[in-house]
Amino acid sequence: MTVSRVLLLPLLGGVVAATPALSQTYIDAPSLQKLVKKGKLKPLAKRLPETPRVITVAGKGRVAGRHGGTLRTLMARSKDTRIMTVYGYARLVIYTSDYKLVPDIAEKIEVEGGKSFTFHLRKGHRWSTGKPFTARDFEFFWKDVANNKCIYSFGLPNNLLVNGEPPTVEIVDKHTIKYSWSQPNPYFLPALAGPSPLYIYMPFHYLKKFHPKYSKKVAKKWKKSRKKGKLCGKWARKFRKRARQYRFQNVKLPNLQPWVNTTKSPAERFVFRRNPYFHRVDENGRQLPYIDRILLLIADSKIIPAKTGAGESDLQGRYLRFSDFTFLKRSELRRKRFTVRQWQSATGAHVALYPNMNHKDPVWRKLFRDVRFRRALSLAINRREINEIMYYGLAATGANTVMRGSPLFKNAYLTAWSTFDIKKANQLLDEIGLTKRDAQGYRLMPDGRKLEIIVEAASEGTEYSDIMGLVQSTWAKIGVRLFQKSTRREMFRRRVYAGLTHISLWSGLDYANLRADLPPDDLAPTGEIQLQWPKWGLWYESRGRRGEKPTLPKVIRLLELLNSWRKSTDTAERTKIWHEILSIHADQVYTIGVVGGVLQPIVVSNQVRNVPAKGIWSWDPGARFGIYQMDTFWLDRGEKGQRAAKNGKK
Repeated sequence: MTVSRVLLLPLLGGVVAATPALSQTYIDAPSLQKLVKKGKLKPLAKRLPETPRVITVAGKGRVAGRHGGTLRTLMARSKDTRIMTVYGYARLVIYTSDYKLVPDIAEKIEVEGGKSFTFHLRKGHRWSTGKPFTARDFEFFWKDVANNKCIYSFGLPNNLLVNGEPPTVEIVDKHTIKYSWSQPNPYFLPALAGPSPLYIYMPFHYLKKFHPKYSKKVAKKWKKSRKKGKLCGKWARKFRKRARQYRFQNVKLPNLQPWVNTTKSPAERFVFRRNPYFHRVDENGRQLPYIDRILLLIADSKIIPAKTGAGESDLQGRYLRFSDFTFLKRSELRRKRFTVRQWQSATGAHVALYPNMNHKDPVWRKLFRDVRFRRALSLAINRREINEIMYYGLAATGANTVMRGSPLFKNAYLTAWSTFDIKKANQLLDEIGLTKRDAQGYRLMPDGRKLEIIVEAASEGTEYSDIMGLVQSTWAKIGVRLFQKSTRREMFRRRVYAGLTHISLWSGLDYANLRADLPPDDLAPTGEIQLQWPKWGLWYESRGRRGEKPTLPKVIRLLELLNSWRKSTDTAERTKIWHEILSIHADQVYTIGVVGGVLQPIVVSNQVRNVPAKGIWSWDPGARFGIYQMDTFWLDRGEKGQRAAKNGKK
């Protein structure tokens, strides 16, 4: 049997061919060898694809590992089972640690002009249940799920549409699928590689039992529902619940990730066991993942830092903040069981404010849509003081924009309207007409109400409230009174979407190390989730069926630029488009960055190997630990491994 090494995949075009490697003997995990001997599992050679994906582990501080062990990590909710889809990071195509796209589940991909994408699957690849993973799973998704109005009631995902045009999907043969559009679709591959990926396949062998086309029992119930005037009945809702591949909550749902959830939700302890049919091996032929089990231990998010410091987590980044660093470092020195590493955050701002330009109150709405008001609020923030008091001067100050190191970075984008200037801020507010004040010196709104802004957040701990306390003191100098409000995340989102929130507090751009060929969607109103313009984003997201059509000329221009970027396949032209988008954002201050560049603490047990000492903590692209291939992390229980960890080796 031969194995194949995948080559780098161009984003817009080219053919990715598989290069055969020398045939070798594959090494099974001891925990699975026992099942093979008992006849409960096939030998490894029959479980792997004919051409597994070979991961060269050794190099740059990493070493090829050994099988075995259990790794613990702490999470706050049962819903956090989905994080194992993020960390496991098995996709048709994935990003490497230097942010290049390569085939993963797919053996190779042919890309023609950014319009046509032909996926060649690995022959012999199997779901976690042992059933074959083939083009039938893609055909089932496309014909019976994506185009079923009961299941996809709002139509196809936006990433499958180009100016409203759906793809042409061709099942070429058992292992080949072709997606094509008449125009380039630059979103397709990045969406497939995302932390919450676009799925274009589903396990047909399992889900067909719950679909009326293949199940007489389901069809009979559906027929009865339709007689009662219910178009879809309950079957579609039940089907969707069972089919959620990202959530990892249906323990019976087959998947292709390195670890498989074995615990029903809700629970306080979720056990993920290695997938016997996982498609990757290391350079020595050892099947990945190295680690046998991952335990997700549920705890209140407020005490996760304390539990981490007590040694109850072997690998922790989620639910840790910069403010926890000092405590964690002391615990490291005292216990000597783990190290605290500092990864770079890739967000455009660690803390940012989002004025709600879709506020339901017409007076507030007019104020937030006035660029002078947004500029004044930004100028009245003493970012240097916040940095010194909260982050010991280690953070970066400025707007919510691309980070230093990005080829798109310009210092003007960072400094625009973000230098502390109380005099200029007051001038802008006077210019708007907010000249009347109450007895305490606070300004009055045009209708006579006090200018009192409530900043709402979905956060725990004191970090954000302390920052807002500092902002409160400087906004008072321009006659604006600030109040804080913290709510549960679900309620927080609902209030924003309903237009009830004045200003939201959140992090900035998810990924600020931007390149010209990455989509600029986050900088135009493209989704309801965008806190500064949720109704405009919903209008775009629903293709005009819901929400509100944007009215501000500069916002409309952002959508025009986004459309131009989509049509372009030239990097130089895309670079020009990106700079106009970034210039508009810098000038219009749709979001108000406070501080950025805040380091992310990562706690790693001394027994865990191959975790980078320096990394980027990023959601998309990056998938947190996923981009560093968590399936190659391993547990070294011996004295040598512990010595290496103490000496600072990865």
